[in-house]
Amino acid sequence: MAVDHPDLRGKVAVVTGAARGMGARFAAALARRGANVVGADIDGALMAGTSAAIGLEHRDVPDAGDVAGTTVDVRSRDAQQKLAEFAVERFGKLDLWINNAGIFPEAPAADIPASQMQATLSINVEGVLYGAQAAASVMKPGGAILNMASVAAFRVRRGRVAYCTSKAAVAHLTECLAVEFGDLGIRVNAIAPGLIDTEMTHWIQGDAEALGKALGSIPLHRLGSPEEIVGPLLFLLSDSARYVTGHILTVDGGSRHV
Repeated sequence: MAVDHPDLRGKVAVVTGAARGMGARFAAALARRGANVVGADIDGALMAGTSAAIGLEHRDVPDAGDVAGTTVDVRSRDAQQKLAEFAVERFGKLDLWINNAGIFPEAPAADIPASQMQATLSINVEGVLYGAQAAASVMKPGGAILNMASVAAFRVRRGRVAYCTSKAAVAHLTECLAVEFGDLGIRVNAIAPGLIDTEMTHWIQGDAEALGKALGSIPLHRLGSPEEIVGPLLFLLSDSARYVTGHILTVDGGSRHV
């Protein structure tokens, strides 16, 4: 996708859950546009490999930023604080923070074990709060935080009660943080993707009946591509959105309205 935001050059960003999937794509997109990125993931070895791969991918890109890989458990407030401090130590400042880490559990509502609900809320909700707190503690006015919500925050998905609940919480948490962090000059927004062609949706792509039903509920009648999330993400982080905060941008092919 030919989207360029020259104002991102020289910025410093943290992306959690950056070892694979959308997080890796976010880190690569920011680095390609000249931002220095700290990619963090609970799988440190995989994150190191991803950082190296992005570096190779961008070796011929003029003024591409660096991607430094590190380990983080987003369930730990202390770990996220250390992550923010690492970004400042490595690159001198922190401008952007993307709370991308999350899990996508499945279970019928009547059978959800306590362990699943606790883990989902701990990673998907507390992890977002702790990341935002850490970012705000070192950011200067003009910083931006972006959370990953989901269209599941607004639509029911059978068998995904814990996930839907957590993403609804992320959407409202985003609005709450935007109000309070606005006092610090920090913007907080979220993206709510629909069905995107990633590892997380491979389960439905292997089920013809489920896929047909899903596509029938999307006005554009197709899955989204990861690049179609990257564009809105870059916009919300950029100066083009400097008067946008507390917004949850659905990128779902229109499925929220069906």
